[in-house]
Amino acid sequence: MCCERRAQPRREPAWRARAGPRGPGPRRARARPPASWAGGHGRFVDFHAAASTCSPSRASLLTGRLGLRNGVTHNFAVTSVGGLPLNETTLAEVLQQAGYITGMIGKWHLGHHGSYHPNFRGFDYYFGIPYSHDMGCTDTPGYNHPPCPACPQGDGPSSNLQRDCYTDVALPLYENLHIVEQPVNLSSLARKYAEKATQFIQQASTSGRPFLLYVALAHMHVPLPVTQLPAAPRDRRLYGAGLREMDGLVGQIKDKVDHTAKDNTFLWFTGDNGPWAEKCELAGSVGAFTGVWQARRGGSPAKQTTWEGGHRVPALAYWPGRVPVNVTSTALLSVLDIFPTVVALAQASLPQGRRFDGVDVSEVLFGRSQPGHRVLFHPNSGAAGEFGALQTVRLERYKAFYVTGGARACDGSIGPELQHKLPLIFNLEDDIAEAVPLERGGAEYQAVLPKVRKVLADVLQDIANDNISSADYTQDPSVTPCCNPYQVACRCQAP
Repeated sequence: MCCERRAQPRREPAWRARAGPRGPGPRRARARPPASWAGGHGRFVDFHAAASTCSPSRASLLTGRLGLRNGVTHNFAVTSVGGLPLNETTLAEVLQQAGYITGMIGKWHLGHHGSYHPNFRGFDYYFGIPYSHDMGCTDTPGYNHPPCPACPQGDGPSSNLQRDCYTDVALPLYENLHIVEQPVNLSSLARKYAEKATQFIQQASTSGRPFLLYVALAHMHVPLPVTQLPAAPRDRRLYGAGLREMDGLVGQIKDKVDHTAKDNTFLWFTGDNGPWAEKCELAGSVGAFTGVWQARRGGSPAKQTTWEGGHRVPALAYWPGRVPVNVTSTALLSVLDIFPTVVALAQASLPQGRRFDGVDVSEVLFGRSQPGHRVLFHPNSGAAGEFGALQTVRLERYKAFYVTGGARACDGSIGPELQHKLPLIFNLEDDIAEAVPLERGGAEYQAVLPKVRKVLADVLQDIANDNISSADYTQDPSVTPCCNPYQVACRCQAP
């Protein structure tokens, strides 16, 4: 995400740069940060997605509110009638009203029908796909597990050979309200994203107005793109090639910012959830966040779950002269914080009549404060428990689980769904792998439990008293994006 603010009198930041250990790398790969950012960014290694699956995480990024408030608790479908509720105000709408030019490039997944389209949610410009790129067939299907076929070429209907494959409707590519390509050519999509992003930045800078650019990449989600593979074992080559493609794309965006609006532009890089474990070697690595307690019982401790591997994501911030260089922060932060932080930096106003779960963390980003949140809540995201329910609590260094299990691992196992009346509580400071919970009869457990119960009761009461929304999850095949219903798989190409 890029956000250029209006020029302000410069204040010297009250921080001292210090070298830190290597933090996690881009998105699902727990490795180095993007090569193009080396030596000029701040890293945040206790940073969390607001949910561990696509639509809820993105809804929270754009509203600063958990799914129980904004109504988005699980993913929208190809045939979804609704999307992010229309009475929710997006970050783009706030900045648009403050005079910003707003653009969105990449995966939307917050509703594509009617008024739920990005152009009606505050974005002046949109170029991208309406949902995940595995939710429609293509002629360049890439690598998936299990493999999915290319779009049918004939005139007759196709048969869905794999449970998780879409073969009846091709994946569309939008520019604003129009489908410009269906199916998308995944092999050239990154190049097109880079071109559109740099064009948007140039045009916005030429206009003299501040801009917001939200870039939501499909990397590193299956299917991984077909691209030139390096010399390495096959599983590492496939993931590594996609990672390098993403790195190059992000680097082009950063280079464009550096050449047009470096002093006044803030870049924030993060991910929406952890690795999708059932995709095996195509999913990346959880690194140290292995969720050992769950892994020993079967099933996944990654995407869709509330284990660290599901929601702890890489985060980098870049703003020369404002964000400390080469500093690693352990502050507890969240994607929820992007909304209020960017609004504050833009000197705009938060929407009235609703409460927010994110906070302005600009003091942390600029190195003037360290702690971040005391408490975070990790909603159920498709594994165990009711969608969106708050049954996992992070309280300082402790983390409490009231429900576990329910997600599929690479080996096909699904951990049994277990409700914990007395929650499992882990001390993440001593046990980042979440292997051994505190003894329920021990003094440490007994000291933490009432604090967990209180903060959970407080947030649920706060939500009950808030102005909350409800998303429309009804489905209708007639709303499926299709540029040419007379062609198999809705085929069309831009002139």
